[in-house]
Amino acid sequence: MEFDLSLWAWTAVFAISASVVVAAGIVLAQAGDAIATRTGLGGLFVGMLLMAAATSLPEVVTDVSAALAGAPDLAVGDLFGSSMANMAILAIIDLAYGRRVWPTIGLGHARLAAVAIGLTAFVLMAIVSPVRLQIGWIGLESLAVVAAYVVAAWWMRHPTGAPSAAQPRLAAAREDLLTPTGWGARASALPVRVHLLRFAAAAGVILISAPFVAQSAKGIAEETGIAQTFVGVTLLALATSLPELVASIAAVRIGAHDLAVGNLFGSNAFNMTIVLFVDAAYVEGPVLAAVSPLQLLPGLGAVVLMAIALGAIVQGTTTRLRRGEPDAVLLLLAYVGLLLLAWNAAA
Repeated sequence: MEFDLSLWAWTAVFAISASVVVAAGIVLAQAGDAIATRTGLGGLFVGMLLMAAATSLPEVVTDVSAALAGAPDLAVGDLFGSSMANMAILAIIDLAYGRRVWPTIGLGHARLAAVAIGLTAFVLMAIVSPVRLQIGWIGLESLAVVAAYVVAAWWMRHPTGAPSAAQPRLAAAREDLLTPTGWGARASALPVRVHLLRFAAAAGVILISAPFVAQSAKGIAEETGIAQTFVGVTLLALATSLPELVASIAAVRIGAHDLAVGNLFGSNAFNMTIVLFVDAAYVEGPVLAAVSPLQLLPGLGAVVLMAIALGAIVQGTTTRLRRGEPDAVLLLLAYVGLLLLAWNAAA
């Protein structure tokens, strides 16, 4: 539904709806870490699945709406732009907390980052592929991405092979993958079902509030004259990434570093599965065949940013030091540079 509001009205809608998402994001972080602690699943696994799925609800709602409105570029651009924004968030939380985040997380995040990079690269190849296979109007590439995500989730939860004394880093990665963060046990002795209900309620609030955040961001863009082709990668992506930002900051504040980083990389992986929902909503044909080749820029940008973050995390989990390397700063500079490239391409 479209509304004709002034810039000030759109700004007010954005502020109110964003505040609601902030509050729900904090509850998500607390409930998610409690679930990780009480079930023994661990911060990385819960961050990859529960947190990533819940904080990606804004992308699902917004991008399906865009596809139904016949705007596939807006939908897919939001997914790539959100993945870029999540890596900027990763850099921000590391800088904001004295570079203590990356050196304290498990090496298992490297595998999760590799999954996110692989899924994003697969979607990019599907965009440029001259071969189009489909079932009805849905491309087989969209189904393949979801199947790959399911296999990756199983792989992350059940690592294969036995770690040996000659493989201390592999053993450490598996220990971090399965070890709960511990915050939930200290915070509450409530039953797991209570935390699951809190988690579901917070996710529901995000699901309701997210369309207002996205629509108001789009309204602000239109009132200020920002090009519509730039909205998906920037303003819309930043708006729909707000839950990831708030939930990750809240998780870091309570000491759940694995939950925070797992949420960000997990959201990037989950973002690619949203292509199937967008494809189902876009009934004119496979959505990846309908988008502009300009989508390669934010897609490759997301891959580059995740590669930088992956290298920084591997270095941090290996040294376990409070480092002075400019990893986070480089990540932010690369993000800003990619936004400028996207602006020039859209102009």
